[in-house]
Amino acid sequence: MKMTKGLQRWMPGLVMLRDYQRAWFRRDLAAGMALTAILIPVGMGYAEASGLPAIHGLYATILPLIAYAIFGPSRIMVLGPDSTMAAVIAAIILPLSGGSVERAVALAGMLAILTGGWCLLIGLARLGLIADLLSKPIRIGFLNAIALTVLVGQLPKVFGFSVPADNLIERVTGLVQGITQGRTHGISLAIGATCLALILLLKRYRPHWPGLLAAVLLALVVSALLDLHQTSGLSVVGVLPEGLPGLRWPATSLQDMLQLLPGALMIATLAFADTSVLSRSLALRGGYSVSQNQEMIALGAANAAAGLFQGFPISSSASRTPVAESAGAQSQATGLVGAAAIALLLILAPGLLTSLPTAALAAVVITACLSFADLSGMWELWRLRRMEFVLSMTSFLGVAFIGVIQGIFVTVALAVAVLVWNAWHPHFAVLARVDGRKGYHDAARHPEGRQVPGLVLFRWDAQLFFANAELFREEVLLAATQAPSPTRRVVVVADAITDVDITAADMLIALHGELQALGIELYFAGLKGPVRDRLVHYGTLLVLGLDIFSPTVGSAVNLYQRDHQVPWEDWEDRADREAQAPP
Repeated sequence: MKMTKGLQRWMPGLVMLRDYQRAWFRRDLAAGMALTAILIPVGMGYAEASGLPAIHGLYATILPLIAYAIFGPSRIMVLGPDSTMAAVIAAIILPLSGGSVERAVALAGMLAILTGGWCLLIGLARLGLIADLLSKPIRIGFLNAIALTVLVGQLPKVFGFSVPADNLIERVTGLVQGITQGRTHGISLAIGATCLALILLLKRYRPHWPGLLAAVLLALVVSALLDLHQTSGLSVVGVLPEGLPGLRWPATSLQDMLQLLPGALMIATLAFADTSVLSRSLALRGGYSVSQNQEMIALGAANAAAGLFQGFPISSSASRTPVAESAGAQSQATGLVGAAAIALLLILAPGLLTSLPTAALAAVVITACLSFADLSGMWELWRLRRMEFVLSMTSFLGVAFIGVIQGIFVTVALAVAVLVWNAWHPHFAVLARVDGRKGYHDAARHPEGRQVPGLVLFRWDAQLFFANAELFREEVLLAATQAPSPTRRVVVVADAITDVDITAADMLIALHGELQALGIELYFAGLKGPVRDRLVHYGTLLVLGLDIFSPTVGSAVNLYQRDHQVPWEDWEDRADREAQAPP
C-alpha cells in the first residue's frame, strides 16, 4: 500500500500504465502514429528555429515523451520542442556559442538540464505559483515579441538565404538587404510560400485535415523526385545521423552554467505556465485532477532527459496535444508510441528525410508563430486598462529589442513596481447616506449624499503596512478636519483591511493621540478577527481601547447615535422618513 502511494505521488504516469486497459491499446496506437506524423517535422523545425541542427529536435522529442509518461500526472498531454521556446533558446545559446554548432548543441543540452533542475526545485518546494508572476499582459507582449522574432528569423530560410544576426534589428536589416541584393532562391521561395499557404488554407477551411503533414510530405516528394538539392542548390535537411542519441553530459564550463542559469529559470517559468493551463484544461475535460507541483517535477525530469541525450529545453504542446486527443488517445501510451516510432525512423530509415527542404520546416515554424501571436489581446488591453497595455508593450519591446531574458525581467520588475505602487496608494473613501439607497456610499461618487453630523466614516480598501501607513494617517486627519460639521468620531471602515504590520500599528497609536488632541474619537467597523488579534498581540489596543469595534458600519453609526444623542431626524434617509410618516 505504501509503495503504491509512493508511486502515485512521484510516478503517477507509471501507475496509470501499470493499470493499463487492453481495450485502450488500439486507440493509443492509432493516436500515436497520427501524432508521430506531426512530431517529426515540428521537432525538426523548432530545432532549426533554436539555432540547432534539425536532428536535435527529434532527440528532444523521444526522451521527454518517455519521461513524462512516467512522471506526468496528465493522461494525454504531449511534451516536446515548443515554438514559443525556440527564440528564447536561440537568444540564450547563440551569443555564447561563437558560431560553433558543436558548442551550441552543448549549451542547449546544459540549458535543458538547468531548466530541469529549476523545475524539480520549484516542484519539490511546492512553489508552482511562481508562474503567476507572468501575468496575462506580460505573456501577451512576450508571445507577440517571440512571434515577430521567430517570423523574421525564419523568413530568410523561406527566401533561400541565411542572415547571421543577434537581434531583431539586425535580422530585419539582413532580410531586407538579402532581398534587395537579389539573393532570393526562387525554388526555395516557391516551396516555402506554397507550404505556408497550404497549411494556413487547410487550417482555415479544413481544420480537421492534417495540413502541416500534407505540406511537408508534398515538399519532400517534390524535392526528392526532382533532386532539387543537386539541380538547383535547394537547401535541405540532409542525411540524419543513424541511430539513437547517446547519454552525454554537455561539454560546458562552470562559467557557461552560471550564464545559462537565469535563462533556465525563465524557461522553466514559461514552460510551467503553459503546461499548467493545458494540464488543468485536459483534467477538467477528462474528469480527473492533477497536481501542479507534480507537473513541475515531470517537466523537470523531461527537460533533464532531453539535455542528457543531446536535446534542448522543451515544454507542453498546445498544438500536438489536441492532435493526440482528437485521434482518440487514452493514456500516455500514445506518447510512448510516438517516441518508439521516431526511434525506429532513426534506426531503420534515417535517410528518409534527407531531401526535406528547410524552407518547408521554416513554413511550419512560421505558421506556429502566427497561431500564438495575439494582436487582438493587445487591443483589448488598450481598450480596457491602459496600465495593463503599458506592461504588455514593455514586455513586447523589451523582448523584441533588448533581449528575451532582459525584457522579461524588466517587465516583471515593472509589474512588481506597479503592484507596490497600488498597495502604497490604495483606494479609500469617506462614506455618506444617499437618499433611496441602502447602506453607505462613497461621497466622492455621490456628492448628493449626506454625512452623519459629527461622524466621519472612512473606508480603507487595502491592508495597512509600512508603505501606506503615513498616507492613511494623513487622509484620516484630512477627512476629520474637512468634514461638513465638527467631527466627534472617526470610524475606520475596515472590512478590506486584511493585515496591520508593526509600523502601521504604531501609526494608529500616533493617530489616536492626534485625534484625541482635536477632541475626536477613533473607532473601527468590520475589522476582521485575526487583524484585531494582531493588534491585541502588539499591545496597540491597550492604548486605543478594547470597546472601539463594531461588526458593521450600520451598528457603528447606531453606536455613535446612542453615545452622542444625535437626533435621528438630522441624518436619516428621507425616503425612510417619508415611508414611516402617517398618511
